[in-house]
Amino acid sequence: MNDCYKLSCASVFGASAIRASWLKIAVFGLVLVLMRVSNANTAPCFDDTQQAYDYLIAQEEAKVQARDNATININTASEGELVSLHGIGSSKAQEIILYREMFGRFRAVEDLTKVKGIGAKTVEDNRSRLSVQD
Repeated sequence: MNDCYKLSCASVFGASAIRASWLKIAVFGLVLVLMRVSNANTAPCFDDTQQAYDYLIAQEEAKVQARDNATININTASEGELVSLHGIGSSKAQEIILYREMFGRFRAVEDLTKVKGIGAKTVEDNRSRLSVQD
């Protein structure tokens, strides 16, 4: 006679523990589905393609405006942040970062004119957005 026992999850953990685990999984899945359906960040539905287009353009303009109004700390700014300044392209942004790495932190916004290719006009055009504080 073979004395092997067949083990199942129910015999090892108990049937009630398995039911409770499956119930927790089912509830979690339902919560995820409800969160997906009621996501507040989803775009509204439109009946007209022009309305959808206008909505997307307005969203993009809001992002650009927020980016263009953000204050930039020239002592910590990345190249991507620096190129959002008026008159600063990729090469000038790299020059600013190189200058900062070689000579240390800027003490005043006006020190930006010490960077090759950055003049007083560029500093004045961007003064409201420039900062040297942490």
